[in-house]
Amino acid sequence: MKIICIGRNYVEHAKELGNDVPDEPVIFMKPKNALLQGHTPFYYPEFTNELHYECELVLRVCKNGKFIAERQANDYYNAITLGIDFTARDIQDELKKKGLPWEKAKAFDNSAVVGKMIDITPGFNKKGIKFSFKKNGEVVQNGNSDDMIFGFNSIIAHISNYFSLNIGDLIFTGTPAGVGECVVGDELEAFLGTEKLLSLTVK
Repeated sequence: MKIICIGRNYVEHAKELGNDVPDEPVIFMKPKNALLQGHTPFYYPEFTNELHYECELVLRVCKNGKFIAERQANDYYNAITLGIDFTARDIQDELKKKGLPWEKAKAFDNSAVVGKMIDITPGFNKKGIKFSFKKNGEVVQNGNSDDMIFGFNSIIAHISNYFSLNIGDLIFTGTPAGVGECVVGDELEAFLGTEKLLSLTVK
């Protein structure tokens, strides 16, 4: 299992971080040990002083594939949830200044959190999927899949040109505007529509 992430997939998020809006999906990876296991506490990492949350829609891959045509990409995922891509922003900023890779800031242990999976049934509407993220009971991010620069099928097709997709892989599809800092004691919750799929306390 691998975790494939898409960066800068919402125009307003790219702007809030001062980044250019990409003309193709920005791909980065997290190793499998980045996935926070169920019922495991999330502890604030010792190496950062500026930990940011980034809530996003996450797809679960259900079929092995390579060089997938966009028109066939629907067949390659069968569940969706919400996830948090935790980012050590201070470390990322330093790495970017030096032109270095982001792994230390993005791919550390337990930096990927996923909520309860929702099976994508024939009646599931993949358009206009609305989600929200709360910190200490206050909504800090609102997202809609229609606002993504690159949609689900486009992402899958693009990824598969470079990396084989395998059953059980997770695809983080990018975060909307509103990312921000979290500290020890913060309560974080993610909602698909009105259904809460994820909650955790920063320890």
